[in-house]
Amino acid sequence: MNAMKYVLAAVAALSATAAHAHGYWVLPSSTVLSAPQFVTFDAAVSNDPFHFNHRPLPIDELKIIAPDESLVQPANVSKGELRTTFDAYFEQSGTYRLSMYREGLRAFWKDGDQPRRFMGSEEEFHQRVPANAKDLKVSEFVGRLETYVTVGSPTKITTVGRGLEAVASSHPNDLVAGEPLTVQFLVDGKPTAGVEVEVIKGQTRYRNQKGEQKLKTDADGKVTINLPEAGLYWLDADYTDDKVKTKVAKERGLAYVLTLEVLPQ
Repeated sequence: MNAMKYVLAAVAALSATAAHAHGYWVLPSSTVLSAPQFVTFDAAVSNDPFHFNHRPLPIDELKIIAPDESLVQPANVSKGELRTTFDAYFEQSGTYRLSMYREGLRAFWKDGDQPRRFMGSEEEFHQRVPANAKDLKVSEFVGRLETYVTVGSPTKITTVGRGLEAVASSHPNDLVAGEPLTVQFLVDGKPTAGVEVEVIKGQTRYRNQKGEQKLKTDADGKVTINLPEAGLYWLDADYTDDKVKTKVAKERGLAYVLTLEVLPQ
Protein backbone atom coordinates (compact mmCIF):
# COMPACT_ATOMS: atom_id res chain seq x y z
CA MET A 1 0.00 0.00 0.00
CA ASN A 2 1.80 3.05 -1.29
CA ALA A 3 -0.20 5.25 0.94
CA MET A 4 0.18 8.47 2.77
CA LYS A 5 3.86 8.86 3.11
CA TYR A 6 3.19 12.49 3.55
CA VAL A 7 -0.28 12.44 4.89
CA LEU A 8 1.15 10.46 7.69
CA ALA A 9 2.08 13.87 8.85
CA ALA A 10 -1.53 13.87 9.75
CA VAL A 11 -0.89 10.71 11.62
CA ALA A 12 2.28 12.14 13.02
CA ALA A 13 0.42 15.13 14.17
CA LEU A 14 -1.75 12.66 15.80
CA SER A 15 1.26 10.99 17.27
CA ALA A 16 4.47 9.65 15.94
CA THR A 17 4.22 6.01 14.99
CA ALA A 18 5.97 3.69 12.66
CA ALA A 19 2.89 3.82 10.53
CA HIS A 20 4.69 3.91 7.22
CA ALA A 21 2.70 0.94 5.98
CA HIS A 22 -0.65 2.27 7.16
CA GLY A 23 -3.30 4.27 5.42
CA TYR A 24 -5.91 6.55 6.90
CA TRP A 25 -9.51 7.18 6.11
CA VAL A 26 -12.94 8.50 7.09
CA LEU A 27 -15.84 6.11 6.65
CA PRO A 28 -19.44 7.46 6.42
CA SER A 29 -22.46 5.30 7.27
CA SER A 30 -24.21 6.83 4.25
CA THR A 31 -23.24 9.24 1.50
CA VAL A 32 -26.57 9.69 -0.28
CA LEU A 33 -29.58 10.93 1.72
CA SER A 34 -33.13 11.45 0.49
CA ALA A 35 -33.94 13.78 3.39
CA PRO A 36 -32.07 15.62 6.19
CA GLN A 37 -30.66 13.23 8.77
CA PHE A 38 -27.61 12.29 10.84
CA VAL A 39 -24.68 10.32 9.40
CA THR A 40 -22.16 8.52 11.61
CA PHE A 41 -18.46 8.40 10.69
CA ASP A 42 -15.48 6.28 11.67
CA ALA A 43 -11.99 7.75 11.28
CA ALA A 44 -8.89 5.59 11.66
CA VAL A 45 -5.38 4.63 10.60
CA SER A 46 -5.10 0.99 9.59
CA ASN A 47 -3.42 -1.68 7.49
CA ASP A 48 -6.53 -2.18 5.36
CA PRO A 49 -9.06 0.42 4.28
CA PHE A 50 -12.09 0.73 6.55
CA HIS A 51 -10.89 -1.97 8.96
CA PHE A 52 -9.98 -0.26 12.22
CA ASN A 53 -7.04 -2.27 13.55
CA HIS A 54 -4.26 0.22 14.34
CA ARG A 55 -5.11 3.59 15.86
CA PRO A 56 -7.75 6.36 15.82
CA LEU A 57 -7.49 9.27 13.42
CA PRO A 58 -7.91 12.61 15.20
CA ILE A 59 -10.36 14.93 13.48
CA ASP A 60 -9.19 18.26 14.91
CA GLU A 61 -8.49 19.57 11.42
CA LEU A 62 -11.65 18.17 9.83
CA LYS A 63 -14.01 20.65 8.17
CA ILE A 64 -17.58 19.76 7.19
CA ILE A 65 -18.53 22.29 4.54
CA ALA A 66 -22.22 22.72 3.68
CA PRO A 67 -23.53 23.54 0.19
CA ASP A 68 -23.79 27.22 1.19
CA GLU A 69 -20.13 27.12 2.41
CA SER A 70 -21.10 27.33 6.07
CA LEU A 71 -19.40 24.92 8.48
CA VAL A 72 -21.12 22.07 10.31
CA GLN A 73 -19.70 21.00 13.66
CA PRO A 74 -19.28 17.27 14.31
CA ALA A 75 -21.34 15.92 17.22
CA ASN A 76 -20.83 13.10 19.70
CA VAL A 77 -17.09 12.88 19.00
CA SER A 78 -15.49 9.89 20.71
CA LYS A 79 -11.88 8.77 20.43
CA GLY A 80 -11.27 5.13 21.26
CA GLU A 81 -8.22 2.92 21.03
CA LEU A 82 -8.76 1.99 17.40
CA ARG A 83 -11.04 4.63 15.88
CA THR A 84 -12.59 8.03 16.25
CA THR A 85 -16.35 8.20 15.79
CA PHE A 86 -18.55 11.24 15.27
CA ASP A 87 -21.93 12.25 13.92
CA ALA A 88 -22.98 15.14 11.72
CA TYR A 89 -26.45 16.40 10.80
CA PHE A 90 -26.96 17.11 7.12
CA GLU A 91 -29.87 19.48 6.64
CA GLN A 92 -29.37 21.54 3.49
CA SER A 93 -30.13 20.12 0.06
CA GLY A 94 -26.98 19.56 -1.97
CA THR A 95 -23.47 18.21 -1.43
CA TYR A 96 -21.41 18.54 1.74
CA ARG A 97 -17.61 18.23 1.60
CA LEU A 98 -15.76 16.63 4.50
CA SER A 99 -12.14 17.68 4.19
CA MET A 100 -8.97 17.46 6.25
CA TYR A 101 -5.99 19.46 4.95
CA ARG A 102 -2.49 19.55 6.43
CA GLU A 103 0.87 20.86 5.33
CA GLY A 104 4.26 21.20 6.96
CA LEU A 105 7.71 19.65 7.08
CA ARG A 106 9.08 16.23 7.76
CA ALA A 107 12.71 15.45 8.50
CA PHE A 108 14.95 12.47 9.04
CA TRP A 109 18.42 12.55 10.60
CA LYS A 110 20.77 10.62 12.85
CA ASP A 111 21.65 11.22 16.47
CA GLY A 112 24.82 9.17 16.69
CA ASP A 113 23.70 5.89 15.15
CA GLN A 114 20.07 6.37 16.16
CA PRO A 115 17.61 7.43 13.45
CA ARG A 116 15.39 10.38 14.32
CA ARG A 117 12.43 11.89 12.59
CA PHE A 118 10.17 14.90 12.80
CA MET A 119 6.84 15.96 11.31
CA GLY A 120 5.21 19.29 12.00
CA SER A 121 5.25 22.98 11.20
CA GLU A 122 8.33 24.90 10.04
CA GLU A 123 8.37 26.77 13.33
CA GLU A 124 8.45 23.49 15.25
CA PHE A 125 11.13 22.19 12.89
CA HIS A 126 13.51 24.99 13.84
CA GLN A 127 12.77 24.42 17.53
CA ARG A 128 13.16 20.65 17.57
CA VAL A 129 15.59 19.65 14.83
CA PRO A 130 19.28 20.44 15.51
CA ALA A 131 20.69 22.84 12.96
CA ASN A 132 23.76 20.61 12.58
CA ALA A 133 21.80 17.33 12.48
CA LYS A 134 23.70 14.46 10.86
CA ASP A 135 22.43 13.18 7.49
CA LEU A 136 19.50 15.57 7.66
CA LYS A 137 16.86 15.16 4.95
CA VAL A 138 13.91 17.55 4.88
CA SER A 139 10.82 17.63 2.67
CA GLU A 140 7.50 19.46 2.66
CA PHE A 141 4.24 17.57 2.84
CA VAL A 142 0.78 18.57 1.69
CA GLY A 143 -2.03 16.12 2.47
CA ARG A 144 -5.76 16.21 1.89
CA LEU A 145 -8.47 13.73 2.91
CA GLU A 146 -12.03 14.01 1.55
CA THR A 147 -15.40 12.38 1.33
CA TYR A 148 -18.81 13.72 0.31
CA VAL A 149 -22.40 13.46 1.51
CA THR A 150 -25.38 14.63 -0.55
CA VAL A 151 -28.92 15.43 0.57
CA GLY A 152 -31.34 15.23 -2.37
CA SER A 153 -29.72 16.20 -5.66
CA PRO A 154 -25.90 16.50 -5.91
CA THR A 155 -24.45 19.97 -6.37
CA LYS A 156 -21.23 20.99 -8.11
CA ILE A 157 -17.94 20.43 -6.33
CA THR A 158 -15.30 23.11 -6.72
CA THR A 159 -11.55 22.89 -6.18
CA VAL A 160 -9.41 25.32 -4.21
CA GLY A 161 -6.23 25.26 -6.34
CA ARG A 162 -3.88 24.18 -3.56
CA GLY A 163 -2.15 20.85 -3.09
CA LEU A 164 -3.33 17.66 -4.76
CA GLU A 165 -7.02 17.55 -5.72
CA ALA A 166 -9.30 15.38 -7.84
CA VAL A 167 -12.09 16.20 -10.30
CA ALA A 168 -14.29 13.22 -11.19
CA SER A 169 -16.19 12.71 -14.45
CA SER A 170 -19.26 11.75 -12.41
CA HIS A 171 -20.34 13.30 -9.14
CA PRO A 172 -18.81 11.24 -6.28
CA ASN A 173 -22.31 10.75 -4.80
CA ASP A 174 -23.74 9.51 -8.10
CA LEU A 175 -21.68 6.37 -8.73
CA VAL A 176 -23.12 2.98 -9.67
CA ALA A 177 -21.48 -0.40 -10.07
CA GLY A 178 -20.17 -1.28 -13.51
CA GLU A 179 -19.68 2.31 -14.69
CA PRO A 180 -15.99 3.31 -14.84
CA LEU A 181 -14.97 6.62 -13.34
CA THR A 182 -12.47 9.00 -14.90
CA VAL A 183 -10.67 11.22 -12.40
CA GLN A 184 -8.43 14.17 -13.25
CA PHE A 185 -5.80 15.07 -10.67
CA LEU A 186 -4.70 18.66 -10.18
CA VAL A 187 -1.56 19.90 -8.46
CA ASP A 188 -2.00 23.49 -7.32
CA GLY A 189 -4.96 23.69 -9.71
CA LYS A 190 -3.19 22.33 -12.80
CA PRO A 191 -3.71 18.90 -14.44
CA THR A 192 -0.61 16.86 -13.71
CA ALA A 193 0.85 13.73 -15.31
CA GLY A 194 2.58 11.08 -13.26
CA VAL A 195 0.38 11.10 -10.17
CA GLU A 196 0.36 7.59 -8.70
CA VAL A 197 -3.12 6.39 -7.78
CA GLU A 198 -4.22 3.32 -5.85
CA VAL A 199 -7.84 2.25 -5.45
CA ILE A 200 -9.01 -0.55 -3.14
CA LYS A 201 -12.53 -1.75 -2.49
CA GLY A 202 -13.30 -2.21 1.21
CA GLN A 203 -13.91 -5.53 2.99
CA THR A 204 -10.37 -6.74 2.14
CA ARG A 205 -10.38 -8.74 5.38
CA TYR A 206 -12.88 -11.12 3.81
CA ARG A 207 -11.12 -11.96 0.56
CA ASN A 208 -7.73 -13.40 -0.31
CA GLN A 209 -6.80 -10.82 -2.92
CA LYS A 210 -7.07 -7.11 -2.31
CA GLY A 211 -7.75 -6.47 -5.99
CA GLU A 212 -6.13 -3.05 -5.84
CA GLN A 213 -5.92 -0.91 -8.96
CA LYS A 214 -2.58 0.88 -9.40
CA LEU A 215 -2.69 3.66 -11.96
CA LYS A 216 -0.69 6.67 -13.10
CA THR A 217 -2.18 9.85 -14.56
CA ASP A 218 -1.70 10.61 -18.27
CA ALA A 219 -0.67 13.90 -19.88
CA ASP A 220 -4.07 15.38 -19.00
CA GLY A 221 -3.78 14.27 -15.39
CA LYS A 222 -6.43 11.58 -15.84
CA VAL A 223 -6.92 7.96 -14.84
CA THR A 224 -9.91 5.67 -15.39
CA ILE A 225 -11.00 3.58 -12.42
CA ASN A 226 -13.08 0.43 -12.66
CA LEU A 227 -15.91 0.15 -10.14
CA PRO A 228 -17.20 -3.38 -10.80
CA GLU A 229 -19.14 -3.85 -7.57
CA ALA A 230 -21.22 -1.79 -5.21
CA GLY A 231 -19.49 -0.86 -1.98
CA LEU A 232 -17.04 1.56 -0.43
CA TYR A 233 -13.77 2.32 -2.19
CA TRP A 234 -10.60 3.89 -0.80
CA LEU A 235 -8.55 6.03 -3.20
CA ASP A 236 -5.03 7.20 -2.45
CA ALA A 237 -2.95 9.43 -4.75
CA ASP A 238 0.65 10.55 -4.30
CA TYR A 239 2.94 12.93 -6.15
CA THR A 240 6.36 14.47 -5.55
CA ASP A 241 7.81 17.67 -6.98
CA ASP A 242 10.36 20.34 -6.08
CA LYS A 243 7.97 23.27 -5.63
CA VAL A 244 8.89 23.93 -2.03
CA LYS A 245 8.08 27.06 -0.09
CA THR A 246 10.90 26.84 2.41
CA LYS A 247 14.65 26.78 1.78
CA VAL A 248 15.28 23.93 4.19
CA ALA A 249 13.31 21.43 2.05
CA LYS A 250 14.45 19.95 -1.24
CA GLU A 251 11.21 18.34 -2.37
CA ARG A 252 7.47 18.37 -1.73
CA GLY A 253 5.30 15.31 -1.26
CA LEU A 254 1.59 15.61 -1.98
CA ALA A 255 -1.08 13.11 -1.02
CA TYR A 256 -4.81 12.86 -1.53
CA VAL A 257 -7.21 10.36 0.06
CA LEU A 258 -10.85 9.94 -0.93
CA THR A 259 -13.64 7.64 0.26
CA LEU A 260 -16.20 6.77 -2.42
CA GLU A 261 -19.47 4.88 -2.13
CA VAL A 262 -20.69 2.98 -5.20
CA LEU A 263 -24.33 1.91 -5.25
CA PRO A 264 -25.91 -1.04 -7.09
CA GLN A 265 -27.33 -0.56 -10.58
